[in-house]
Amino acid sequence: MGMASYYADRYHGRTTASGERFDQQALTAAHRTLAFGTRVRVTRLDNGREVTVRINDRGPFVRGRIIDLSKRAARQLGMVRDGTVKVRLSVLR
Repeated sequence: MGMASYYADRYHGRTTASGERFDQQALTAAHRTLAFGTRVRVTRLDNGREVTVRINDRGPFVRGRIIDLSKRAARQLGMVRDGTVKVRLSVLR
């Protein structure tokens, strides 16, 4: 468990650590250690909403945050207005 945030619009189109171009409309995320391509279920703890994302970047590099989501993933969790929310991550196999 930890805090999730989402990418600012200025990162749209930039190259991620995996070499892909970042797309705010894709269901992707950044994590510090999970392998690129890992699928992760992200559950927002205060409302139970879930989204499945694919790891394609490194980060977040802000203390206390465990995952950075694309804007589309953040919308599905209903967190765009809040900016950061408490989540649980589950690696899917």
